[in-house]
Amino acid sequence: MKKFKKIKNGTVTSPDGFRADGIFAGLKSAGEDKLDLGILISEYPCEWAATYTDNKIKSSSIDYCKEVIGKIKGIIVNSGSANCCVGEQGLIDARNITNKCEEIFQSKFPFLMSSTGVIGVEIPVGLILGSIEKFSLDVSGGEKFSRAIITTDSKTKNISVEVNSKNGSYKIGGVAKGSGMIHPKMGTMLSYITTDAEISSSNLTKILRKSVKNSFNQIDIDGDTSTNDTVVVMSNGASGNKIDTKEDIEKFQEALDYVTQHLARLIAEDGEGISHLITVEVKGAKNENDALEVSNAVVSSSLVKTAIFGKDPNWGRIMMAIGNANAEILRDKIKIYVNGIQIAEEGKSISFHYQSVLSALDKFQIDIVIDLGIGNGRGMAWGSDLTEEYVIFNSAYTT
Repeated sequence: MKKFKKIKNGTVTSPDGFRADGIFAGLKSAGEDKLDLGILISEYPCEWAATYTDNKIKSSSIDYCKEVIGKIKGIIVNSGSANCCVGEQGLIDARNITNKCEEIFQSKFPFLMSSTGVIGVEIPVGLILGSIEKFSLDVSGGEKFSRAIITTDSKTKNISVEVNSKNGSYKIGGVAKGSGMIHPKMGTMLSYITTDAEISSSNLTKILRKSVKNSFNQIDIDGDTSTNDTVVVMSNGASGNKIDTKEDIEKFQEALDYVTQHLARLIAEDGEGISHLITVEVKGAKNENDALEVSNAVVSSSLVKTAIFGKDPNWGRIMMAIGNANAEILRDKIKIYVNGIQIAEEGKSISFHYQSVLSALDKFQIDIVIDLGIGNGRGMAWGSDLTEEYVIFNSAYTT
């Protein structure tokens, strides 16, 4: 039973002490209600933790964030340019932009910076420096912030929950962007998580890494990781609720996992040009890691994705993908279900109503359940099919 509740229309500014805004600074082509520069600020200095892409080519904005030590004041995010592969200038620009934030908002604590957009294009740093003073911070600014950080997303992705504990209540808010170049180990995605609970940086780091492992690292759109992936969690302690006991940490972990998995699912269902959301649940694995590996392998398989797109009940492709995983597999124990219909038992086909499976594949959400029959390990992954629209969209991304 959950010990927290979802806040209606909650955003990253739902936790106490956080304010945000999003504006149009001219970084992208103009359009109705288009925003391209966002800022998230805490009234109180924040403990923080972050995870970044595993891609060996990283944005200069990530290089800058890795320089930052101690508490932070907030985060500035630009869309339109990835600030990647632009030489030494990228790091210089990140430092200048965040220094300007400290000056404008009279902060003794540094800001982080994230970027998203086209690789190899320098940030229009003059436009950003001239726009920072135009921000109008507000406790209801979370939605505008989420609009400012998106690129090819078709919708914003927000959530907030309120957690009850013996010391009172606290909130966790989250926002994410991403719909393409998404692959396990994160992809072209950014996510920012806030909490008004008080947690040490060391505990935040452990909790965040575990949560990312079971959420953002379990989504796949197209098999490509990105240069800019960043997940940041900020804790300002405004609620006065300290998280330091084993019980408190476990409760916070459960709530954070709910937030990150919700955002991960929103990213998966917003994949570029998709026609199906694919959820893969693996149970009966030797352990949790094996379950995560298998679910990852299936949701990442191009042949599984194209079979789902073509509404082809070719369960052999699922079996093949299971075998690709770095996990203990006993072929003759495997069971496979698609949208509740069993199609394989003991590693081989069983009689099923073909038309029922075809009808199931007509639905937007495709749930694949795999029972490995070995142990008690469970894991989930989320992804999408590969469509003609995806190919057409990405064949002309910069043109």
